[in-house]
Amino acid sequence: MPEAPYGPDQHFTVPPMPPGPPPAPPSALRAAAVALLNLSGLGLGYALLRRWGPLVLCLVATAVLLFVALPADADGVPTGMLVGYGVVLLLAAAHGAYAALRTPLAARAPVALVLGLVLLAVPVGGALWYDGAREEAGQQALLDRLERAGDLVAAAGRHTFAASRSDYRSALAVYRDLAVDHPGSRAADRVPARMRAYYSSVGAAYGRGEYCVAVEPLQFLRTVPRTMPAAQLGSLTRWPDDRLATSLYECGAADLTDGGEAWVARFRELLGTFPGSPAAGKVVPAVDKAVSAAQQGVGGDAPCTAVDRLHTLGTRVTDLSSSAGDASAGLTAAAARADRGGDAGAYDCGVDQFEDGDFAEARKSMQGYVSDTRGGEKRERAKKIAIGAEVAQTLPAAGEKLPTTASGGSISVTVKNDSPHDITVLYTGPVTGSFTLKACGGCTAYSLAATITAGFKPCSDSGRNYPQRSIRLPAGTTYFVHQPGGAGAGAPASDTARLRPGYVYTECAYTTRTFGSGT
Repeated sequence: MPEAPYGPDQHFTVPPMPPGPPPAPPSALRAAAVALLNLSGLGLGYALLRRWGPLVLCLVATAVLLFVALPADADGVPTGMLVGYGVVLLLAAAHGAYAALRTPLAARAPVALVLGLVLLAVPVGGALWYDGAREEAGQQALLDRLERAGDLVAAAGRHTFAASRSDYRSALAVYRDLAVDHPGSRAADRVPARMRAYYSSVGAAYGRGEYCVAVEPLQFLRTVPRTMPAAQLGSLTRWPDDRLATSLYECGAADLTDGGEAWVARFRELLGTFPGSPAAGKVVPAVDKAVSAAQQGVGGDAPCTAVDRLHTLGTRVTDLSSSAGDASAGLTAAAARADRGGDAGAYDCGVDQFEDGDFAEARKSMQGYVSDTRGGEKRERAKKIAIGAEVAQTLPAAGEKLPTTASGGSISVTVKNDSPHDITVLYTGPVTGSFTLKACGGCTAYSLAATITAGFKPCSDSGRNYPQRSIRLPAGTTYFVHQPGGAGAGAPASDTARLRPGYVYTECAYTTRTFGSGT
C-alpha cells in the first residue's frame, strides 16, 4: 500500500482566501449626485446604486401623484398628498445619499451629479407647468360659470319677470361673485358686458312698450347697485331711472283714461321718486285732461256716469295731492274743478234719471244739487224736479213730463187737513210745488171701514176749523200726494185732479187707521 504523503505527525492547512476589494472611501460627491437624482422623483439614484426595490417605490409614488394631479383642474392636488410626496422625495434623497457615501456607482460621480442637476428641472418644470395648467383650469371654470349664468338670463327672458325673478337673482349672484371674489379673471373682465345684456333682458318689456308690465322689473333693476360694484355697472346704475319714470307715467295715464284706480299709486310713486323728471311734469296735465273729459261727459248720453267719475276723480286727486310735492298745487286745483263739475253735473244726472223713470234716484240727485248750489235758474227747477220725482214715486203718470218752473193759474184749489198729523202736500202738473199743513186739533184717523162707506166725506164737519191753504193752478191734470209726517202716520195718500176752468176745487187730506195701529 502506498505511503501517505504526510507523516502521522503532520497536519493539512487550507490556505486563506485572498481579501475582497476594500470599501470605497466616503464620497460627498456620490452622495450629492444620488440625492439629486432621487429628488427628480424618478428614483434614478437608486438605479446607479443598483437598489431596485427603492427605485420601484419612487416610481410608484410619482405615478400615484400624476394619476391624482392629471388632468389639471382648478382645485389642484390635495395638500396632504403634496406633503406626503415631498416627504417621500426627501426620504429617498436622504436614504440614497447615505447609501452612496461608501457604495460605488454604476456611473462616474461627476457625470451623475450633472445628470441630477439636469433632471432636477423635471419636478421644478412640472410644478411650474402644473401651476399654469391649474390656473387655466380655474379660469375656464369661472368662464363656464359665466356662461351658465348667461344661459340662465337668456332663458329667463322668455318668460314673465314674476316667473323668472329667482333665475335673475341667481344669475346676478354669479356675476357679483365673479366681480368681487375673482377680480382680474377673464370671467370678471366680461361681467360688465354681461350686465348690459342682463339689464336689457330684465327691462325688455319697456322696449316693447308694455309699460305696466315693465314697472316691476325696472324697480328690481334699481336695487342691483346695492349689491353689485359700481365699477361693474358704470352707466347702468342710472339706466332704469328714466325708463321707470316713463313706465309709471304711461301705465298711470292709461289706467286714468280707462277709469281705474291704480293710477293714483303709479303717479304717487312717480312724483315721489322722480319729482323733477319730464314724466312727472306730465301728471298734472293728464289729470286736467281726465277732469275735462268727464265734464264733457256730463252733457253726453251718460251724465250720471260722468258725475260719478268727477266725484271719484276729485276724491282721488285730493288724496294724490297730499304727497305730490311741487305738483300739489296743480292737483289741488284739478280736484276742486272735478268736485265743482260733479256738483254741477248732478242736475243733468237728475234729469236723465227722471226721464228714465228712476224717480227715487232723480229725487236724490236733485236734492243734492240744490244742497250744493247757491243759486241760479237750474237750482229752482231742480227743486221742482225733486218734487215731481217724489210725486211720481207714488203716481208714475206724474213722471211723464219734466216739471218746469211755471207758477200760478186761474183755477183755485183749496187743500184742507182732516188729520192728526202734519201733512206735506206735493203737486205736479202744469205747475209744481209743495206746502205743509199743520195737524188738525181734535181730528183722528178714520177706520178703513169708514172710508169705504157710502157717503164718506172727510173735512165735512162745519164746526171744525180745518187747517187749509188755497193755491191757483192752470187747467189740466195735476197730481197730488199727501205726505203725513210723524211716526205711525201711515203711507202717503194721492189724488189725480183734472182741473177745468169755471170750477172751484177742494182737496181733503186725512189718514186711515190700519189694523193694530191704534191711531
